[in-house]
Amino acid sequence: MSSMITTSAWVRRGVAAQFPTKYEIDEKEMDRISKLARMQLEEAREDLSAAQGNGDSADKDDDAMEEDVEKNEKKDTSVKIDDDDLKEYDLDHYDSDEVDEDGEKVTMFGNVKSLAYHQPNEEDPYLVVPEDEDDEEREELQILPLDNLLLAGKVEDEVAHLEVYVYEDSADNLYVHHDIMLPAIPLCLEWLDFPVGKTADGNTTGNFVAVGTMEPDIEVWDLDVVDSMYPNAILGQGGADTEAEAKKAKKKKKVKANDEFHVDSILALAANRQHRNLLASGSADRTVKLWDLNTAKAAKSYSHHTDKVCSLDWHPTESTVLLTGSYDRTIVAADMRAPDSKARWGVDADVETVRWDIHDPNFFYATTDAGMVYRYDIRNVPTTPKDSRPVWSLQAHDSSVSSFDINPAIPGFLATGSTDKQVKLWNVENDKPSMVVSRKLEVGKVFSTTFAPDSEVGFRLAVAGSKGNVQIWDTSTNAAVRRAFVSRMPALEGEVQERMVGMAPDQDESDDEGAPETGAAEGADGWESMDED
Repeated sequence: MSSMITTSAWVRRGVAAQFPTKYEIDEKEMDRISKLARMQLEEAREDLSAAQGNGDSADKDDDAMEEDVEKNEKKDTSVKIDDDDLKEYDLDHYDSDEVDEDGEKVTMFGNVKSLAYHQPNEEDPYLVVPEDEDDEEREELQILPLDNLLLAGKVEDEVAHLEVYVYEDSADNLYVHHDIMLPAIPLCLEWLDFPVGKTADGNTTGNFVAVGTMEPDIEVWDLDVVDSMYPNAILGQGGADTEAEAKKAKKKKKVKANDEFHVDSILALAANRQHRNLLASGSADRTVKLWDLNTAKAAKSYSHHTDKVCSLDWHPTESTVLLTGSYDRTIVAADMRAPDSKARWGVDADVETVRWDIHDPNFFYATTDAGMVYRYDIRNVPTTPKDSRPVWSLQAHDSSVSSFDINPAIPGFLATGSTDKQVKLWNVENDKPSMVVSRKLEVGKVFSTTFAPDSEVGFRLAVAGSKGNVQIWDTSTNAAVRRAFVSRMPALEGEVQERMVGMAPDQDESDDEGAPETGAAEGADGWESMDED
């Protein structure tokens, strides 16, 4: 069974409903599902017709299918069956009523004398779920206030879905709470606390996730509802309010990018934490869209790049400034209110990730497909991208730096993950980057490394990749990390046992046994650490 996790995201503590609700279909929900299903069916038919190059080929296929069914039915009736094989079933009297010992007919419901009877207002015990079963199921779904959710976009045997994990830090426990089926390979996730459109109760908070996939639409799911069949909202062409609107969008669908919806895979998502109704998306169609969650429409579209837009990050304090990274080997910082006024930096390979330094927003980081990490000063804008001069550059890995994160608790504490299967932790204090520790966590090629958002668990690093499993590494328990950062966090004084949660059953934990805490590299399958310079 082949599986991989392509992207992951944390949900901070206390925002998930303590008792998530089970998905229920009422009349309103049925109407919504029917509308979405009709749109998808219509689109599939049109795509089939276009692929076959004949507008009425779909009808011909339907006629051919009916003819085949008729032929098969005739064929079935012509098959000769040995009568002896059927004698035991007495099919000649299959519809005759049976007679019991007293000579009375037995109906399809059995003998009426045996029917249970209960008073008019009494609950039928055969139709009511016992209360203790309800309580047991409710308890299984419970999410405690000190639990984190961890979201993982997964592909397993070509089936795409979103796994919603519960992480119980105090119990060293990680388990799948529920999962959500997705239409295509997931490429990016972004947690949202703002509902799409107007809610019936006027509520403007919630617990949602926006999912970008190989499809051009963005799906938004409610994480507090279990077993949902369809997303709460779809941002893009598939999210048209009416069938007529969907058909109109379909007719004017363009191969090239447009201002209203994406036409290619969604590679990056970034929610604006100050203007909570704004969500930015970057696509393989080379555009960045700014979505208004109040209306579920694209408010703006930007064409800052000449190749796929693969990474986005909103400025921590200047809430309208967005950082974008692209395969065109440039990084752009632009105020979304005046997008023509922008700054651009260039690198020597395809950009993988871009991130503002949350501890000093005058700086940002960029990682590349060539294994490099760069730190730039936003105040030093180059005349041309070729003139870009980073504050420092670091050859962090031998292959692509596919994931990157900044520790929320300690300035200068970075994590990188690579397709070389290694996760590395860095100390870049005083602009002198040095590696603290490197590990292979048996997740395969690393596609995601993210620190938990809460200060209490801010050292927990979730790592996932091509083997389809998640590991949560409490980096504060690593001896080399404790020594490197104890001067900035006295609580790291002393030695403790290292913690790792969610290890794969077949992982060989003996890989690290006997490995020295300091010194040179210890080989490809082990780990390495270095003291501070």
